Amino acid sequence: MVDSLKRPDVEELRPGIKRPAQDTILTPRFYTTDFEEMAKMDISANEEELQAIISEFRSDYNRHHFVRDDEFQQSWEHIDGETRRLFIEFLERSCTAEFSGFLLYKELSRKLKDINPTLAEGFLLMSRDEARHAGFLNKAMSDFGLQLDLGFLTESKNYTFFKPKFIFYATYLSEKIGYWRYITIYRHLEAHPENRIYPIFRFFENWCQDENRHGDFFDAVMKSQPHILDDWKARLWSRFFLLSVFATMFLNDIQRSGFYASLGLNARDYDIEVIRKTNETAGRIFPLILNVDHPKFFELMDESAAANLKIAAINGSNAPKVVQTLQKLPHIAKIGINMVRLYLMKPIDTAHLEGSVR
Repeated sequence: MVDSLKRPDVEELRPGIKRPAQDTILTPRFYTTDFEEMAKMDISANEEELQAIISEFRSDYNRHHFVRDDEFQQSWEHIDGETRRLFIEFLERSCTAEFSGFLLYKELSRKLKDINPTLAEGFLLMSRDEARHAGFLNKAMSDFGLQLDLGFLTESKNYTFFKPKFIFYATYLSEKIGYWRYITIYRHLEAHPENRIYPIFRFFENWCQDENRHGDFFDAVMKSQPHILDDWKARLWSRFFLLSVFATMFLNDIQRSGFYASLGLNARDYDIEVIRKTNETAGRIFPLILNVDHPKFFELMDESAAANLKIAAINGSNAPKVVQTLQKLPHIAKIGINMVRLYLMKPIDTAHLEGSVR
């Protein structure tokens, strides 16, 4: 049911259809890759594990999970003001990220079908899951009088080209951090049901298992290509992608701390927990992980988040664009310098790590 409350001030393509958020370095990205290179990959070194994961995909444990029940059929006027704006933004960002995964996986399944059928089936089944997630999120947006035109999104978004090994790094981390984000929110709201402001959060326990299985698929693919994990370049790229994913989440979430507060969460504490868990999980496959326990790690993250808040404030000012650009430069430089310092921080060699997390 769409309530009668006036929607937040948003740009619309047409009535009820939200114009997609402008691309920035912190917004969800759409990817493309070298399909020919990926199709030629020899996965025989770990095909047994891949087939086991694909068998789980075929079981489709969540095929009856994403069904809107009676709790959705009500007015949501009580979610208003800034909380409403931030919640719509959360739904949009989540929908865009899931839809991005759908597009990439669907295209990979199509291009690999006749050449590498094992990978093609895995990507096809993951695209099924991502489409389901995106559709569920987009339908949730309609409860607040807005939706995304996913066809328009497909055509209007800029696509980032990554070579296959970088696709593996990025999507593996995206799926695993998605798991930890969803399960952490779910467990918090399970303990504090009074803060569950909208029924979509009830679905996060099963939902995050899709993310976890997708991450396991990319884990298995990378194990089948040991050359992308066992040289000095892999050590550098592991650090780069871990830092990129963690910094993007941290800066975004601190900027939107009001949304997490509405759920009874402290955004900083939540992100620290998710970063620690994702970093530990990545230690099962990456040759290096970040030393997030270094006393300077979150201090530098905090400084960068503060600089990002100042940039956001400048963007929202009435100053001329040229003036805004000049005002933002020192804050952009601050973030850049901090990211370099974080990247150069001595990492942890995972060859010495034992154990696992779930």
